[in-house]
Amino acid sequence: MALPNHDLTARGEGSAGDVLGTYLRTQATAFLRGLRLHEESGADAAEGSDAARSLRGAARRISGSLTTFRVVTESSWADGLRTELVWLSSTLADEHAYAARLTRLLDALHRLSGSPEVPAPRGASGALTVGSARAAALLERQLTLARTRAHSATLQALGSSRFHAVADAVAVLASEVALDPVAARGRVDEVLVPLAEVARTRLAAAVSALPHAAEAHPYNPDHDGSWHEVRRLLRVHRYAREALGEDVARLAAAGDALDRHRDAAEAAAASATAARTPRIAPATAYALGVLHADQRHEVEAARFTFQDLWQPAAAPAV
Repeated sequence: MALPNHDLTARGEGSAGDVLGTYLRTQATAFLRGLRLHEESGADAAEGSDAARSLRGAARRISGSLTTFRVVTESSWADGLRTELVWLSSTLADEHAYAARLTRLLDALHRLSGSPEVPAPRGASGALTVGSARAAALLERQLTLARTRAHSATLQALGSSRFHAVADAVAVLASEVALDPVAARGRVDEVLVPLAEVARTRLAAAVSALPHAAEAHPYNPDHDGSWHEVRRLLRVHRYAREALGEDVARLAAAGDALDRHRDAAEAAAASATAARTPRIAPATAYALGVLHADQRHEVEAARFTFQDLWQPAAAPAV
């Protein structure tokens, strides 16, 4: 997503309100562009998915900035808009998440069924040839049903008065930002930079509280929630740095690692849920168990990748 021109920030010119207002108006424009593309996509699933992704990205950037820089805005306005954008982003994400999860699991099953490194279940002649097809069919039924329900929820949300109110509010934001008249006049380094540093400090504390990847049991999902919270805080931190015009490439790479962590953790949970289906054949349960272990290994790999990327990114910019 294209970022606004932050020449004022780079030169140390402009007020906190100028810089934040420019960023928010740019993201509001991106939101409206994504909405137009979504409406024009019609039955084209690929275009609709891309437009929804653009909508979510803009919504997250606006809501994240309103969280970090709340004191620079009119608080009641910021709180209300942030709440609605979080609702919209979450609603739009569900359908894509189920589709991506199914693709991930089917690809993994295909890869594992041809791998000589996967042992065969006792008494079977092939590694996963007996149960993988049935496991794939079971996952497809369950996740397609969930995706269909999410699609219906998305259509209902996009047709609701609540969504239209959000779109109207973002349309106003594209031309006018409700700022606190006192805080908005302050200098960027005196107002926005300290607020962005608070977001970085919260993230650093959450990362420090994580168990090191090497110390965690590879099949223990108990810590997934803590990692998901780090992912959320990293996103807020990244958007704050974007608003200040900083290079966030390394933060984006760390975020990609946490996205993979989230995707693998949720895929592992989906395979475990499928394995609890009553009266499935032992070969099917075996295939799902191997799939679950594979996705938990992916979780661990993503944790190592994030921790490698986080170390050089942890220090604040000078």
